[in-house]
Amino acid sequence: MTTWSNWSGLETAVARRTEEPRDTAGVVAAVERARTEGSTVKMVGSGHSFTPIAAPEHTMLRPDSLAGLLRVDREAMTVTARSGTRLKHLNALLASAGLSLHNMGDIAEQTLAGAVSTGTHGSGGTAAGLAAQLDGFTMVTGTGEVVHADRTQNPDLFDLGRVGLGALGVLTDVTFRVEPLFCLRAEERPASWSELLDTFDDLTREHHHVDVHWFPHTDGALLKANTRVTDPPELADPPSALRSWWDDDFISNTVFGAVSWLGSRRPELVPKINGFATQALSPRSYTDVAHRVFVSPRRVVFREMEYALPREVGLAALREVRRLIDASDWRIGFPVEVRTAPADDVALSTAHERDSLYLAFHVHRDADHRAFFAGVEAVMRAHGGRPHWGKLHTLAADDLRELYPRFDDFLALRDRLDPDRVLANPYLRRVLGD
Repeated sequence: MTTWSNWSGLETAVARRTEEPRDTAGVVAAVERARTEGSTVKMVGSGHSFTPIAAPEHTMLRPDSLAGLLRVDREAMTVTARSGTRLKHLNALLASAGLSLHNMGDIAEQTLAGAVSTGTHGSGGTAAGLAAQLDGFTMVTGTGEVVHADRTQNPDLFDLGRVGLGALGVLTDVTFRVEPLFCLRAEERPASWSELLDTFDDLTREHHHVDVHWFPHTDGALLKANTRVTDPPELADPPSALRSWWDDDFISNTVFGAVSWLGSRRPELVPKINGFATQALSPRSYTDVAHRVFVSPRRVVFREMEYALPREVGLAALREVRRLIDASDWRIGFPVEVRTAPADDVALSTAHERDSLYLAFHVHRDADHRAFFAGVEAVMRAHGGRPHWGKLHTLAADDLRELYPRFDDFLALRDRLDPDRVLANPYLRRVLGD
């Protein structure tokens, strides 16, 4: 017996059997055995999903031995890596080869399989989600079959399975479209609530990637705007080691961790803490290779819910959330994060066929998130929001069917690839049905 838990500590499960397959054949053997036994198997990632999407019921597969770069195709500008590779390790391998992903989120601890399967995304660009940057993948289905999918080989699986939730098969390798290593000019500065609302559309037009953090109970926000530059990577001008440690490690983790913990213990102090935080914000700008700008260290453990809203109603929903917070007795110590994504063609992507605005809500791991998340979730649902698959939400299959035009196509493919539900767990039964 092995106890599994996710990063936030909110979800735990007990696996009766634990294996660490070293290759695709090892995954096939585990799936076939589970199918014969009438049990289930689940490949876990790094546990950075806040939902129990990867929670094992019976057999848990660890991804650690399924890591590393398999091939680089410079003519096609693609790279193929094993599915258990951490995103941070892929970034380093790509950079050493003079290559980069187009976009990514601000956490790089996830395995590639986990990040792709749950719809992990960044902000802006021509493709925000990692799944929208896929060129192909290989998986072991619930029947033990090894299948490769891309736009020409098994295109139906490629269309429907890029955000596969782990419900169609166990990914063993993924192929991304990449581009030459590039630099971003990062600009960070304090902004007011009114400026955020009045200029947000202009900001997203003028910069390639925009990420805003509004501090509840205040009129203050932190604006992060990243713009591509033509300078070669060797001319990057990153923050000094001391400035980087001060801003990204000491302030953003050590100090923020302490005050957010205090706020979880003494909620009445949160408005003053947030007000102090907005006053302490200071501008900075620098140039660095893309993944070093996109990614930030996160040592403060939290719980999160995020919804993707139609772009045209996103700011209205944010205003409504503020009115709700102001009228409540909640004390929210973490900023509300605001990002955007262009529409993509990935069937279960939260940005499927619509330009989107993301609103992400966080609380310290020691705080009770339930009332706050329930309240804002009602606002998100009223505006047609789609929940992030790896972050907390309460929606079930019937709710999600209304949000995704190809939901039933996905379920039909699941019936074909995992008819015995070898890959199922309680979360998948809730969001996809039995």
